[in-house]
Amino acid sequence: MGFATHLGPWLLGTVKNTTGTTAGTVQNTGATIVAQSFNLTAAQVATGSITPASNIPAGSLITSVQILTTTLFASATTLKVTISGVDVATATTITSAGTYPVTIAATFTPTQANTGTTDDAIVFTTTGSSVTGAVTVLIAYMVRDSSGNMSQPANQQ
Repeated sequence: MGFATHLGPWLLGTVKNTTGTTAGTVQNTGATIVAQSFNLTAAQVATGSITPASNIPAGSLITSVQILTTTLFASATTLKVTISGVDVATATTITSAGTYPVTIAATFTPTQANTGTTDDAIVFTTTGSSVTGAVTVLIAYMVRDSSGNMSQPANQQ
């Protein structure tokens, strides 16, 4: 199986334009949710700041951030996710293996709702000096156009 790259947003549904008021005639398309994942090792965590070679597309709506502890760190470790220069939440302290859902901070909500008109950098800030451990950070978002709209331009309808 191979990978394919598509420029978003992708709209899915059975009725593209409203032509009436009953089910089956009212527009029901929506943008798809996609995700990026980042694997971080203990050596990367020990550096204190990690900027992966990736961005969140302009206009996106961030739906969730999760930290998956795949190998427990031997010492106390924290991880903070920042997108577009705004902290998603306070740092998460990783104390056991498992999934840590990140509760979005109120101060991040405007960025969460629309990342803006340019692609947004992702930065991880970490503390810890363990020689073992690994996490995967999963960031899910809805791809929209750079204005935050989910509708196709007139020339593509």
